[in-house]
Amino acid sequence: MIQQASEDVWLEQAKVVKSPHFDDRSDEFCQPAAINLLVIHNISLPPAEKEDDFANDNVEAFFTGQLDPNAHPYFKQIAELRVSAHLYIKRDGTLIQFVPLNRRAWHAGVSEFKGKTKCNEFSIGIEMQGTDEMPYTDLQYQRLIEVTEQLTTLYPNITPENIVGHEHIAPGRKTDPGPAFDWQHYHQLL
Repeated sequence: MIQQASEDVWLEQAKVVKSPHFDDRSDEFCQPAAINLLVIHNISLPPAEKEDDFANDNVEAFFTGQLDPNAHPYFKQIAELRVSAHLYIKRDGTLIQFVPLNRRAWHAGVSEFKGKTKCNEFSIGIEMQGTDEMPYTDLQYQRLIEVTEQLTTLYPNITPENIVGHEHIAPGRKTDPGPAFDWQHYHQLL
């Protein structure tokens, strides 16, 4: 199910694209039992307006610090940001892992869950290739279910009530995965 090399946790079925945008979790969050939150996001670069707009590797470039600011006007605004997620699920179901699960990815920003701030410390972040308004694909939901089942095995404190969207931990600041994400369908598949 997983590969462990040098104590880092990687999912076997994921394509590994290593991001430099991560660090170690604080001591109190280094044990698997401390990881108890799964955050679902969406991302599209540049912001997609139609399905064809997803046919690129811009997210991979962004999360690895290689986004060309001159490739699109929108990229000038974000090229200097240093962000990442643990996992990324593309429209065709391809799974990419940027950060080892035991490390702190930089996906949640200013956030709060059940009275605890700094959600990056105790969460796993999954980016779905998409937008708030465009329906996610069946292949994405299938892959998300597979990954969720693996994560809840590795981190048993990630329970269904501890699976949220970015919008839930940063309300007013973030809107993803948005109204296009079918929470009922996702929970039924789980």
